[in-house]
Amino acid sequence: MKRKMHLPWDEIDTVLLDMDGTLLDLHFDNYFWLEYVPAVYAETNGMAIQEAEKELLKRYKREEGTLNWTDLDFWSDELRLDIPTLKAEVDHLIRVHPHVETFLQFLQRGEKRIYLVTNAHGKTLDLKMQKTRLGPYFHGIISAHDLGIPKEEARFWKALDEKIGYNPDRTLLAEDSEANLKSADTAGIRHLVFVAKPSTKDPVRASTTFPSIVYFNELIAT
Repeated sequence: MKRKMHLPWDEIDTVLLDMDGTLLDLHFDNYFWLEYVPAVYAETNGMAIQEAEKELLKRYKREEGTLNWTDLDFWSDELRLDIPTLKAEVDHLIRVHPHVETFLQFLQRGEKRIYLVTNAHGKTLDLKMQKTRLGPYFHGIISAHDLGIPKEEARFWKALDEKIGYNPDRTLLAEDSEANLKSADTAGIRHLVFVAKPSTKDPVRASTTFPSIVYFNELIAT
């Protein structure tokens, strides 16, 4: 049975969409940071893979929720590895989630303003837009690095408003991060949707706070 979430589309003008885990399969990022980088780091530094994984997890955790978390230049310096080049080596794992393009076309037909709003670094954006060809669907692509504020902070959404101009009461945000949805809620964004299957390799994990979907076909009005 096909699930549906009924949204008041006539009350929504602007749609903000996250990238990794929302539009794109998070498996690429999980594999890259948790398996591929530790393997290269271990080989480069003459370490056991388990030791490298433990050290890198500790470093990742320290930067979580900050702009450094997604800054490829920061990690290149921090780990003394060419992170953009390593990402390109496994870019065959970059995948668009099912039904994403159909949903974007539905939004276009409804004449919605569509923005990609992500914490991802510009070099990551370039790689993924080149690989997926989703760029032309968006009226704009905004990285938290452009604004100097991560999406986990409510003031990000005010800075975004100053950049693109949107009415929070007539805006939809879809995210796989509850922290980002909570900051958007604090900022007054009315329509909030949690993507409950960010990685194709992980089970569905619905939010207890926000309405949840697995795939975007659940939002398409018929």
